Amino acid sequence: MPGFLTALDLAALAVFLLCWIGYSTVVDRVPSIRRRSVIHAMDEHRRRWLLASIPKENRIADVAIVGNLMSSTSFLANTCIFIIGGAMALLAAPDVGRRVLSAVPYVQAPMTDGAWEARILLLLLIFVRAFFELTWALRQFNYGSILIGGYGQTPAAIPAAEVAAQVVNRAARHFNTGLRAYYFGLAVLAWMLHPVALVLASLWVVRELHRREFRSAVQAALATAG
Repeated sequence: MPGFLTALDLAALAVFLLCWIGYSTVVDRVPSIRRRSVIHAMDEHRRRWLLASIPKENRIADVAIVGNLMSSTSFLANTCIFIIGGAMALLAAPDVGRRVLSAVPYVQAPMTDGAWEARILLLLLIFVRAFFELTWALRQFNYGSILIGGYGQTPAAIPAAEVAAQVVNRAARHFNTGLRAYYFGLAVLAWMLHPVALVLASLWVVRELHRREFRSAVQAALATAG
């Protein structure tokens, strides 16, 4: 057991990792569960959209839609850079961060440099992963826009549109993974306050993700439209 992490810290970290990795694995890799999610419903709607674009002579509006998706993805990827830079600054000045937290009532601030660095390194890990996921999503959206502009109005356009839909759907999946990293990154901030706060925040994030992806009004509307 690392000397700078208490048993409560390790237990909280285990719960966090179980929530983050477990939720993503179950939702993304268990077909019977994934089919009930808003993510799966949107995959089908994107496929229909691109198939419906085949008869169009001008697909500027369709490419513009992909460009809008790229803009939001680019914004989150750029924000990751700022967060990573801020985390590096906190890593370089552990005394300042602990002193600020120690002034907050009922907060159990990390007492050693190692404990502080463990928290910051976890944040770095999460947002570095988010950055890679979001930039890969950005590239795939770019590939998708090229594919949309490339297929014509012949029978061969149908398989080409299916390929474009697969690429855009993969991009959306990586975007969603990066967005989830933001949610769990916010949960890690609670570890700065207390290990129990990390447990509660992790469980709350899982609850919110499940509610929005499986039990929201948007999911119900998309399922009805499907």
